[in-house]
Amino acid sequence: MDHGDPARLTALSGRRIAVGVGGGIAAYKVAGLVSTLVQAGAEVTVAMTASAVRFVTPLTFESISGRAVYLDPWSPLDRADPQHVRFARELELMIVAPCTMNLLARFAVGMADDAVTLLASVLDRSRQPTVLAPAMNEAMWRQPATQRNLRTLREDNFVVVEPTSGWHACRSDGPGRLPEPEALVDAILAALPTA
Repeated sequence: MDHGDPARLTALSGRRIAVGVGGGIAAYKVAGLVSTLVQAGAEVTVAMTASAVRFVTPLTFESISGRAVYLDPWSPLDRADPQHVRFARELELMIVAPCTMNLLARFAVGMADDAVTLLASVLDRSRQPTVLAPAMNEAMWRQPATQRNLRTLREDNFVVVEPTSGWHACRSDGPGRLPEPEALVDAILAALPTA
C-alpha cells in the first residue's frame, strides 16, 4: 500500500483508535486500514457487527491489530476491565467502515444494540470524533432514507467520508464504494484531535 508522505503518519503514533467494521463486501478493505494504522504506531481496537464476520473473520483483525476483537456487547472488552464505557473514555477517535445502510439508519436513531453501535454510542463526539465511511450499492446510496439519515448524522456531529463511484460487487456502477484505505487514513488524520 502506498502511504504517500510517511511523515504524515507519525501523527498516528500512540493514538487510541477504534475501528468498527460493518457487514458489507467492502469489509476486506478495512484490513488494509487497520494494518496501516498499526504500522504507524496507533493502538487499534476493532469492533465488528454480526454481519461483518460473514465477510472477514475476527482472526484477521486480531492478527493485524494484535488485540482481541470486540464482537459481543455482553462480553468484556478486556479481562482487566469489562466496562465498555470506561474503555471508550480512552479512545481518541472511532471510524466505522464499511458503514452500511443499516448501520447509518441505526446510528441516526440512536440504537446501541451491537458491539459497533454500542461503542460509538458512548463516545463524546465533541472530543472523540466518530468517522463514518458509508459503503453500499448505488441504489441504496440514493435512497431518500439514506440521504435523510446522512443529514441527521452530520447534524449530530458525525464525520462522514463521502463514498467513491465505480464498480460494485452487485454488478452495478455508481456512487457508494468504500474509499481506499489511504483516503480513510486521510479522513482519520483530519478528524483526530490535536495531541
